[in-house]
Amino acid sequence: MNFCVDSTIPTRTFEGALTVVNTEGGGGADEEEEVTVDDDGVFEVVQPNEQWQTLKPGQAVPAGSHVRLNLQTGEKEVRLGEEQLKYWTQQHREEEKSWSSIDPDEVKRAMKKIKEDQSSQDSAPSAFRSLDELKKDMAELDLLVETDVQIMRRLLDQFNSSNSTAEQKLSILQELEYLVHQVDNAQTLCAMGGLSFILQGMNSSDVRLQENSALVLGSAVASNPVVQVQAVEGGALQTLLTTLATTQPLNVKKKVLFALACLLRHFPYAQRHFLSHGGLQILSELFRADAGGILRTRIVTMLYDMISEKELISQAGLDPVQDPAHAERLRQYSQVSLQEELMEEGWCSLVPQLLQSTEHDYREKALRALLAMTPVCLDQYRSDDALLGSLLALRLQYSELIQSEMILGEETSYFTEIVELIDSLQVKVKYQHVLLRGK
Repeated sequence: MNFCVDSTIPTRTFEGALTVVNTEGGGGADEEEEVTVDDDGVFEVVQPNEQWQTLKPGQAVPAGSHVRLNLQTGEKEVRLGEEQLKYWTQQHREEEKSWSSIDPDEVKRAMKKIKEDQSSQDSAPSAFRSLDELKKDMAELDLLVETDVQIMRRLLDQFNSSNSTAEQKLSILQELEYLVHQVDNAQTLCAMGGLSFILQGMNSSDVRLQENSALVLGSAVASNPVVQVQAVEGGALQTLLTTLATTQPLNVKKKVLFALACLLRHFPYAQRHFLSHGGLQILSELFRADAGGILRTRIVTMLYDMISEKELISQAGLDPVQDPAHAERLRQYSQVSLQEELMEEGWCSLVPQLLQSTEHDYREKALRALLAMTPVCLDQYRSDDALLGSLLALRLQYSELIQSEMILGEETSYFTEIVELIDSLQVKVKYQHVLLRGK
């Protein structure tokens, strides 16, 4: 008599009810026997194969397995069901076929190659080298690596070569501009005579070379007193002023103004030569010709920086007797008559024109410069109706902007700062006006 046990749990354990179906019996009718297992009870699942296996009490089998009752022994037995057996037989045949297709000679050749590879690895030189060998390799590598000094020398030689094209020189200038941001490199470039090549580039008929040469010069002299001195002595100041005084594209003039500002910053010796060479007059002409305001803003910012640094030096509060270096700087700045020449060149009426710009940044820079120039320009401010009217209109405009930004919950500190600048300038003008009326 054979029995079939149905199961729907394809795992190693079986929990719940077990149904036994009698497929052989009297009258040919199917009989069901339900065996219930408690929630805490667990059946061990037997994995059948193509041979009959004896089922022990408490064991279960996967769904689809063939189960029978051996009448001679009285024990239940299990093997793969028909579908399972068919699948297992097919897999077994495919494995036998894959193994039978392997060429024995190919296996021998593969084994021989493994031995040869192992032998070659054993005979290969060690991957570990002595310290002396490593030092030798590193020395050879150093010969292939260029230092910044070597790179700059090579670039200057290429720039000075008659075979170099304008495109090659442009690329050289761009590399040099990157290198001279480092203080030592800028000083080394000057020691190599590179400054003269840069000034030659500024005198080129190619505006791209002019623009990039000015950028290299500005980057080299920025916060580098050694290079600043060599640049002034090498004629860089005259070259910059000449370029600004002639007709040039806007981009060239922007880069030249950048280089000029870097050359003059914290360098009273250069500022004095700038004034003596008519620098303020050249800038005033450039200011008047710049309708867009881009150059105007750069010029006013540069003038403001020059005024401010002189005031900061004089207000530092250091004792000249105890600090000789500070005493020397005071002496040098005392020789720079910037404020007086600003008034003479008409800057007291030029700077207020920048307030007509619609750019907040331009207005802010103009207000700061106007405040810095009050010691020499107050009389003209007081009689300048256009300036006084602009200050009133701007204060009203920025007060409204502050209110609008506050309603929207936006930041108002920038506009508040501009209002404070306007108030400070108005106070100075009114205070001076009262003093004059009192006299």
